[in-house]
Amino acid sequence: MVLLEMSITPLGQGESVSAYVAECVDIIDRSGLEYELHSMGTIVEGELSDVLDLMRRCIEQVATHSDRVTCAAKLDYRRGMSGRLKSKVVSVEQKLGRSLSEN
Repeated sequence: MVLLEMSITPLGQGESVSAYVAECVDIIDRSGLEYELHSMGTIVEGELSDVLDLMRRCIEQVATHSDRVTCAAKLDYRRGMSGRLKSKVVSVEQKLGRSLSEN
């Protein structure tokens, strides 16, 4: 299983890109994969082929609006592990001895 953090941006479409983010989040939500949206990107958990295909679909969707699209992505591949979208945060909270802010 992998965690994929991605941020996809169309170039030349103005300062606000939330409409394009919403299109990508809709694709991600419909994929059935576990994910978390945050202010600077989205983290998705799944099999490597599934998350890479999902990223490709999101890039292609944004490319319908712009001739140039940038994507910043980070992968964490760990064999035999799942549920890390939440468990990595819980591990840090346990070490701190308290819950962290969700906002």
